[in-house]
Amino acid sequence: MTDTLYDVLGMGNAMVDVLAHAEDDFLAGLGLAKGTMHLIDEDRAVDIYASMGPGIEMSGGSAGNTMAGVASLGGIGAFIGKVRDDQLGDVFAHDLKSIGVSFEVPRAVEGSATGRCLIFVSPDAQRTMNTYLGAGRGLSPADIDPDYVAAAKVVYVEGYLWDTDVAKAAVLKAFGAAHAAGRLTSLTLSDPFCVDRFRAEFRDLVTNHLDIVFANEVEIMSLYEVDTFEAAVEHARREGKIMVLTRSEKGSIVVRGEETYAVPAEPVTRVIDTTGAGDLYASGFLYGFTRGLPLDECARLGGVAAAEVISHVGARPGVLLSTLV
Repeated sequence: MTDTLYDVLGMGNAMVDVLAHAEDDFLAGLGLAKGTMHLIDEDRAVDIYASMGPGIEMSGGSAGNTMAGVASLGGIGAFIGKVRDDQLGDVFAHDLKSIGVSFEVPRAVEGSATGRCLIFVSPDAQRTMNTYLGAGRGLSPADIDPDYVAAAKVVYVEGYLWDTDVAKAAVLKAFGAAHAAGRLTSLTLSDPFCVDRFRAEFRDLVTNHLDIVFANEVEIMSLYEVDTFEAAVEHARREGKIMVLTRSEKGSIVVRGEETYAVPAEPVTRVIDTTGAGDLYASGFLYGFTRGLPLDECARLGGVAAAEVISHVGARPGVLLSTLV
């Protein structure tokens, strides 16, 4: 077996986040549904960026945020994603490497610019994301080194990658390499609209390719096309996998067959920005899991990481998470 070098290897769209505050009527004026993620083209990205007020720019992307959280907890991580050899690509690579996350995928030398996500934070802390995937759409099987994948205990993939066929092929290659090496695979469903687009494929992934699944309340109900969370839990239970289900202020529930672990949310003095809550929950859970902790303790660590990130603007930790656990 390949030596273990990493706790978690994340795969996702390599993005630079731009965050700004916005009122509900401003979002309506741009034709944006609050609290959702919209895929946009480069022209739309330019128009939306021009309309934004003062903001904060930082490296992001769902799986990238999760890997930042793993590193902040003291774990060792790696990341697979595609950027261009441009300024934002330099920023993204530098940010990951500066926090100790391995990033070895060669940068694209032609084609689309590095991706960016334009995020509006509403007064009620909801986030509305407008994502230009850019170079991230070019992630392909050629970027997957089976030995690199096999060096991680768990491979963690964001569901957003399912939006391009070439990235799907890359993910399946990574899952195959992981299982061939006796490693585990995991996926976050990412967004209810993502589930709506790929429900049948996601259900096949859960049944045939995954060991751990992350979903929030709305996503898991959409996956199984049921009207109640309780019904979704029963469907999830029958998968026999580790199903990690988050419920915002209600905490989270983890099921594995007949096992059930209900863990309350961690206290938060004030919710500022929910961007990255699910990403950082996954950080805490996977950090605990790769250390062999019980599933309820993994869920508690997920809650600690999520509570920290929603207490400030931005989708990455504001303090070292290792000091909180």
